[in-house]
Order: sequence, then structure tokens, then C-alpha cells
Amino acid sequence: MARKKVKLALIANETARKATFKKRKKGLMKKVSELSTLCGVSACAIIYSPYDSQPDVWPSPPEAQRVIARFKSLPEMEQSKKMMNQEAFLRQRISKVKEQLKRQEKENRDLEITQLMNQALTGNKSLHDVGVEDLGDLAWMVEEKMKAIQERIELLTRTPPPPFLPVDEKRMMMRYGNGEGGSEAERTTLEVAMEALQRQSWFMDVMNPHEHVHVGCAGDDMVMPATYGEPASSWSNPFFP
Repeated sequence: MARKKVKLALIANETARKATFKKRKKGLMKKVSELSTLCGVSACAIIYSPYDSQPDVWPSPPEAQRVIARFKSLPEMEQSKKMMNQEAFLRQRISKVKEQLKRQEKENRDLEITQLMNQALTGNKSLHDVGVEDLGDLAWMVEEKMKAIQERIELLTRTPPPPFLPVDEKRMMMRYGNGEGGSEAERTTLEVAMEALQRQSWFMDVMNPHEHVHVGCAGDDMVMPATYGEPASSWSNPFFP
């Protein structure tokens, strides 16, 4: 069962406040002892209270004096390097909360403009009723999307085509062209091979959008591959001189 969250405020009841002090003091001393033992650091704790005439010191007054003397021997800048009072702590917390709020507002704004863009593309939203600020943010987002698409296209054009996976066409026609089944692994291999072939053809079309090769035969001669706008030539068939 989860422990009930305690409100951090002065306990009004004197008896309850004194009982809480004793319990928390014991726990604090235990935590300091664990920190020193587990991490191998020098630490001490000194607690003054209105309930005792002498302060509570851990681990002992001589050891606490040694730790304090070592701290005071450090340069002043080193002493205050990580020192923080209540005001500095609250300022730090406020700064962190403000940064979190700023990030959350930006994320909400991105989602809002993305929703506006999707509604406009599907025809569910007219841009005539959109404010100037929203239009500016929408234009910026569309531009960023276009840049991302262009970068993706450039990456695909620079990437070599995937290797063609050989497939036994006769076996493929016998097993799949006639409606027969086949194991799941064979179907997966076939689908991967066909997808690779389709991607390869698409890639070649993208790389050579204006190049269409035509090859033909005329008698015993084979016509040279020709592109549009260039005359075809021929050479002797090496197999039928």
C-alpha cells in the first residue's frame, strides 16, 4: 500500500511535531551513515533543536570537527560551488519548470498545426477562416515536411538497388500460378523476391527516367541498343556469323 503524501508545512500540534522530529531525526542520521558507508565519502550531521540542550552530532563531535575543518580549508569558490540555500533551490526549480512548460507548449503547438494541415488536406477545413499566425506556422511546417521528403528522395537515389533474389520461375508457376499452396516459408521467399524485383525496376526508372532501351533482331544481325533520339546500329551475331 502506498504511503500517504505528507504536506510539507509546519505541524501545528506541539506533541505531533515533537514526535515527528524524533522520528525524522533518526531517519536522517541513518541516511547520512548509509551515504558515508556505501559511497566512501566524509560526512557529518549536526542538528540543533528546541527539545535538547545539546546538538545531535553524527558520527561524533571530533569527526564532525575534522570534516568541517577540511571543508573550511578549501578555497572560497570551491566551498560555494555547489552550495544552495532555499532561495537558490526554488529559483532552480522554477527555471526547470519553465523549461518544461516551454517544451510542452511547443509540442502542443506542433500537434495543433499538424491537425490543421491534415484537415486542410482532407478538405475538412477551409484556410479562409484561419488566422495569420496559424497560416505562418502552417507554411513553416509544410516547408519542413517538403525538406524532409526531398532529403528522403535524395537518400533513396544514392542508395544502391537491393540485390535480386533468384527464383525458379517454372517452380513458381507450377506451385503458385495454378493456385496451389506451398509452405509459408516458400510464400515468404517468393514475396520477398517479387518485391525486390519491383523495387529494382522502380529504382532503375528513377535513375534513368529518359532512357528507354530497345533491342531487336533483323535477320542474322542483332540491333544495337538505342535510346530515343539516337539511330540504332547493328553488329554481326557472334553465334551466327
